[in-house]
Amino acid sequence: MNTVEPDVADVLLIGGGIMSATLGAMLSVLEPEWRIMLIERASDIATESSGPWNNAGTGHSGYCELNYMPDPADGAAATEIAKQFQLSRRWWAHLVEQGLLDPATFVHGTPHMDVVFGDHDVAYLRRRFETLSADPLFAELEFSDDPTTIARWAPLVMAGRGSEQPVAATRHPGGTDVDFGALTRGLTRILASNGGEIRLNHDVRRLAQEPDGTWLVSGRRTDSRNRFQFRARHVFVGAGGFALHLLQRAHLPEVRGYGVLPVGAAFLRCSRPDVVAQHDAKVYGQAAIGAPPMSVPHLDKRVVDGEGYLMFGPYATFSTKLLKGGRLTDFFTTLRWHNLHVLAAAAAQSLPLVRYLICELLTPRSGKIKQLQRYYPGADPQDWELVPAGQRAQLVTPDAERIGALRSGTELVTSADGTIAGLLGASPGASTAVPIMLDLLQRCFPEQWTTSWQEQMNGALHDRDTAPALGL
Repeated sequence: MNTVEPDVADVLLIGGGIMSATLGAMLSVLEPEWRIMLIERASDIATESSGPWNNAGTGHSGYCELNYMPDPADGAAATEIAKQFQLSRRWWAHLVEQGLLDPATFVHGTPHMDVVFGDHDVAYLRRRFETLSADPLFAELEFSDDPTTIARWAPLVMAGRGSEQPVAATRHPGGTDVDFGALTRGLTRILASNGGEIRLNHDVRRLAQEPDGTWLVSGRRTDSRNRFQFRARHVFVGAGGFALHLLQRAHLPEVRGYGVLPVGAAFLRCSRPDVVAQHDAKVYGQAAIGAPPMSVPHLDKRVVDGEGYLMFGPYATFSTKLLKGGRLTDFFTTLRWHNLHVLAAAAAQSLPLVRYLICELLTPRSGKIKQLQRYYPGADPQDWELVPAGQRAQLVTPDAERIGALRSGTELVTSADGTIAGLLGASPGASTAVPIMLDLLQRCFPEQWTTSWQEQMNGALHDRDTAPALGL
């Protein structure tokens, strides 16, 4: 059998999404002499969750995400998300100021709003506003229960709506719409311009640590079936829903007992210019009981490739794929004897979620339009098309009390020796990519961090007004 001579890299990034691109751009700026390689299974980068139609494009900042504050008196989670997104914005602004990114291609100012109905939710939103408005990070947050004011903020939401139901809204003018696909491409250009390499159509099948601590990563090309091998001192697995499978292949003890549950989504999309022109906000509402965090309904202004759109959703879909371009066997490849009971326990504790997913799957198009018309009463069904979005892998982890627990958000997993790391979980990962990667730098490269990187990153991320640099 023919052997393939390994291609050698200092750092190998597996997956062509926002996470690998963020880490790759950082490392190429910090260590331009290192050989950094990014490999992707698909024929292009940003085809999965980072693609603009595979996410809502919300720059998650805690302004409108009600699921971060089930208790309206506790704003800790929203504050933490706001801090993390501000860090991401500072890094993007630094790259813009260095002439490395064009903000017009990926970020646009878009107010973030909440609109709720009924006495209970109005009282909740008022209390949430009182909590957050005391925090300097949310100083610009506005509240109103006046239908006329809300109609000025979001005309489509209020037009044709009766006055018998109480309504309230919050609005933050500093929100953003982010095209994470365009940002990913911009970051990979930085990597390539500093000597990094991008290899597409590379499907990783095996990861093994050699006696000298390096990693041998091998697989087959999807366009030719030829084999490939890489040898790297450090490996990052940023493969979205497929990351757990690859970390299991690497026999990483830190993911023992971990599991994932696949959750897909679809959106209704409108491209009619006269309709799009009437809505300039991301309007979030309350999630249905039992719905996963990513299923909070929202009516969004989107800008993709310079064109404006409206998007509403998400609607849950189901597939055993862990990637949009994956295989139906993906989920089953993550099953191990040590995570079966963890997954079973998490599923048993999530029966409302199961019922929600079943109801969503059985809802016809007419039912989806009715959900849209709750937020946009005048919506014409002919103006909206249903488009598939990305696949997510909700993380399930061992839990001392519950055996298994379904986790929201993302989790960075690193090996004990710091030579391999991976990111598991889902939203709001893209918005918090920069703080996640800063954490990775400190955990996997402690010597470089303390001797030089920390000072460089502190200079780049020093408090600054990011709005001018990002064109907001």
